[in-house]
Amino acid sequence: MIFLEELFSVFFPETCLCCSQPISKNSHSICLSCRHELPFTNYTDHKANKVEKSFYGRIPLEAATALLHFQKKGPVQTLMHQLKYRGQQKIGTLLGIWMAESLRNSERFKTIDCIVPVPLHKKRLKKRGYNQLTKFGETMAKTLDIPYMADNLIRIKSTATQTRKFRMERWSNVTTKFYIKKPHVFENKHILLVDDIITTGATVEACFNAFQHVNQFKMSLATMSYTK
Repeated sequence: MIFLEELFSVFFPETCLCCSQPISKNSHSICLSCRHELPFTNYTDHKANKVEKSFYGRIPLEAATALLHFQKKGPVQTLMHQLKYRGQQKIGTLLGIWMAESLRNSERFKTIDCIVPVPLHKKRLKKRGYNQLTKFGETMAKTLDIPYMADNLIRIKSTATQTRKFRMERWSNVTTKFYIKKPHVFENKHILLVDDIITTGATVEACFNAFQHVNQFKMSLATMSYTK
């Protein structure tokens, strides 16, 4: 069996999801060179970081962080594309491990009670076959030993993809709406909302507003990436 695996790796070597160069099985999908090039934000321990400031005057988040800076044609854009459109969910697992370690060592996120992913609309979920946040959120929840709650926050309306629209167009065209099936589940809870990329922040704001009927909740945010 081991021989067959080694023979398979010779003819079909695993490649780095950033640069497409061959890598060993122990490289966890990203080569060491590309890992060193990843633009980590180091926001987790810093209050009033750029993610938090982007929500000032909009929604009262307890804390917010992003793992990576997102830049067009950069390695993070490549990873996000592989995760969302190429079925490479192992990227979500790897980023979830890194994010969880960051949160576990931060006093600002010590009181999180549960992790909730930004949901996909059911039509988008059916077409794609998975939510790109599932492995990310599940890995964080397992590492931090807190519940992962993916079935209570529901997306009920969604626009077409926002990827290629200008920033102001995205803001004016977002009509995403959410609702909570069982609000009492989140009463007196500190919720960690997770997302893949923050651009205008409109989707996060819409998610927060869906919790307005929940008594005594608090919300923090952890996202894979943030656009500068």
